[in-house]
Amino acid sequence: MKMSSGKLGMKAGRPSAAKAGPTLSDLADKAATVRVNFDLDRAEHTKLKIYAAKTGRSITDILRELVRSLDEKSD
Repeated sequence: MKMSSGKLGMKAGRPSAAKAGPTLSDLADKAATVRVNFDLDRAEHTKLKIYAAKTGRSITDILRELVRSLDEKSD
């Protein structure tokens, strides 16, 4: 009986090591971001979280939309 060479045809390493080239979204100009951190009391957070769930959006999306609307309200 002949012994195999021990090679299974597989390579060691993570699949992510062979990452694909850049995508179109990687090449797009993205605005620099700034992290915003503030405190809400539990009731306010719960209210915001419920609103987000009811509208199917994230809290982040809701707050970004609010900030974008500020330009329109200041006119």
